Amino acid sequence: MPAISVNNIKVVYDQIMLVLKGLSLHVPEGEIVALLGANGAGKSTTLKSISNLIRVERGAVIDGSIEFGGVRVDGLMPDELVSRGCIQVMEGRHCFVHLTVEENILAGAFTRKDGRNAISSDLEKVYGYFPKLRQRRSSQAGYVSGGEQQMIAIGRALMSRPSAILLDEPSMGLAPQIVEEIFEIVKDLNRRENVSFLVAEQNTNIALRHANYGYVLERGRVVMHGRAELLRDNKDIKEFYLGVGGNDRRSFRESKSYRRRKRWLG
Repeated sequence: MPAISVNNIKVVYDQIMLVLKGLSLHVPEGEIVALLGANGAGKSTTLKSISNLIRVERGAVIDGSIEFGGVRVDGLMPDELVSRGCIQVMEGRHCFVHLTVEENILAGAFTRKDGRNAISSDLEKVYGYFPKLRQRRSSQAGYVSGGEQQMIAIGRALMSRPSAILLDEPSMGLAPQIVEEIFEIVKDLNRRENVSFLVAEQNTNIALRHANYGYVLERGRVVMHGRAELLRDNKDIKEFYLGVGGNDRRSFRESKSYRRRKRWLG
């Protein structure tokens, strides 16, 4: 049974703007799935639809269904979904800048009721994955680096003891070395904690190197999907997302050629 199953959903904003148009995807338990596509393709909307945060932005799932652990959840409140084990790490990190690093991390345990000792144990586990945060635990979150803020956001999510994390654009605004470090930690969490990940990412190269499976979105639709290693070798993916087209690569300025080669837009 998939950890997350999105079944032919349609999503609108302000009751009129259709953004997702019959989108389906599955996140197998214990795997990393990459959600790929250009800016505006619908990646963030997909994650917010799963986490039910779409309502905050006057959006709604008007058709289809979303299941987590085999149970339909698109009618739940976001905190109820967190309590069930599915949480979103938002694009842009969204730290509480006037709180310390440790206070930010502990905020992720807000929905828990298993006592101080269990929370303290999980805090130590977070510091084990993110040793840099232990060194900055007393610093205000607004004064740490962007990479450390991304670590705070993931660590905060871990404090809710999730079985699935929706990770939105973790590489945004970060240096390549830090991005590599973040993705290595994600892979480590997936392997050691059996946390499933759905990662929305424009950096197709690094996402496909760490994911098990990938979906490519264009204009609110899934236009291609498959095992990550197969997508990395796909000619269209190489040309339009990795910038590698070989000797016969065509210029994007040639619109007729672009439409013919990018055949999935049909």
